[in-house]
Amino acid sequence: MKKLRANMDNWFHRLDERWRALPIRIQHKYMMYFFAAYLILTAGVLFKVWYDAGKPDNNMVIGQIENPVLKKKEIPAVLQDTLSTILKNRIYERK
Repeated sequence: MKKLRANMDNWFHRLDERWRALPIRIQHKYMMYFFAAYLILTAGVLFKVWYDAGKPDNNMVIGQIENPVLKKKEIPAVLQDTLSTILKNRIYERK
């Protein structure tokens, strides 16, 4: 774990050095591209939420949460061995 952390710190340090080595103009251009991409993604998500909320069939069903442990105890009374059932069906030619 320590080696992984050291490798990540080293990688981030090298990345920071590369960023600082870029001219300010190019840094500014990259930041504008990232910000424009962020705005486009945000606008897309907001449009999708607005579109989905405006649908007339927007129904939300609210119900109780069922405990999966209690569901697990509801085992059918008769459990059959499926392999023997399949073999019996083949012997007696049932479907």
